[in-house]
Amino acid sequence: MALTIWHNPRCSKSRQTLALIEAHAPTIRLYLTDAPSEAELRAAAKVLGVKPVDMMRTGEAEFKDQGLNKASPDDALFAAMAQTPKLIERPIVFAGDKAAIGRPPEAVLSLL
Repeated sequence: MALTIWHNPRCSKSRQTLALIEAHAPTIRLYLTDAPSEAELRAAAKVLGVKPVDMMRTGEAEFKDQGLNKASPDDALFAAMAQTPKLIERPIVFAGDKAAIGRPPEAVLSLL
């Protein structure tokens, strides 16, 4: 099974998650420099089974600086994540038609 991780090497949770799945030779996507499109973010939310706000780092200054809040329209949240990938909760691991956010890192073990 092919795994892909949206990874930020500066994030301890992302590094811990990568360590858990490393034996499965995941494709690593450095999403801060290779930002997902709005379409990819929408697909990720659907696979995760979450609302866009649930896959966002709402405590980041950029969230408030863009005038966003937890009740913002989904379209605005997807656009913000595409424009400012730092707002995407990390890491997200994909395996076929399943995905999990690695918070805690062990949350991705169900994908293996």
